[in-house]
Amino acid sequence: MESGELKGDRVGVAQAERLLKSRWRTATMAAGWAFPADWPLAEVDDVCAAMLEHTDPADALIRLGRARAEAGAGLSETLLDLAALHAVLTDASHIVSPNVDALPSRMLRMTALGWADVVTKQAGDCAAEDPLTGLATAAYLRTRLGEVYRETPVAPLDYALVLLRLDVHRASGWSRVVAMTLVSDALRTVFDGGETLATLGPCVAAVLVRRDELLARRISNLRVLAADRLADDPNVRPVGPAKVWTERLPDTHAEACALLTSLGR
Repeated sequence: MESGELKGDRVGVAQAERLLKSRWRTATMAAGWAFPADWPLAEVDDVCAAMLEHTDPADALIRLGRARAEAGAGLSETLLDLAALHAVLTDASHIVSPNVDALPSRMLRMTALGWADVVTKQAGDCAAEDPLTGLATAAYLRTRLGEVYRETPVAPLDYALVLLRLDVHRASGWSRVVAMTLVSDALRTVFDGGETLATLGPCVAAVLVRRDELLARRISNLRVLAADRLADDPNVRPVGPAKVWTERLPDTHAEACALLTSLGR
């Protein structure tokens, strides 16, 4: 059986952690934390315990930063929350004013590192896909072209680029977004055999295809389907017709990458 003194010590520690957590939460909410229900995390308890036990809080802060990023909190919001903790640790009054600039550098660095770990991984996971259109990015297309050029010592004549450009000079920003989404769907419908479909810019998309006897028909189908998609949505009427054409691949991968850059402007 545990002695009454040991039990009392544990109760006292638990009470102290609850008090610190409560003061921290109050300070964070007062500073403008947007979603109160998202604030409580197991990592918050770990940080409170480390601070009260006067142990190195580095690991707990890294885990907190990661957890905040995974929950969707931005870096500024995460650091303001951390500043609220620092404020209640250094000021015994009931009213504190969180100040990110007053954070100890190590405390800030550990939390920011944890947050950045998650955000960097998330960026890497989605870097191959444009979030607006669902098409591959231009960076991914350049990588794919590198694979194609490594297959042959000369220009890969059996491949071509099919390009689609929208006339958006009269369109609003929202109309451009809707129009690119619609023609991207048309691209996926026509080129559904594993081709690489990518966005090169805000109004240009490309498809890396093998030349065959069906290519001319597919390009014709793309023109018709893109026109139908654009005509069906009143939000994109200021957008002109989609221009669709083919480009032969240059002699080298470097020249191909330069071509993509020029087409995306």
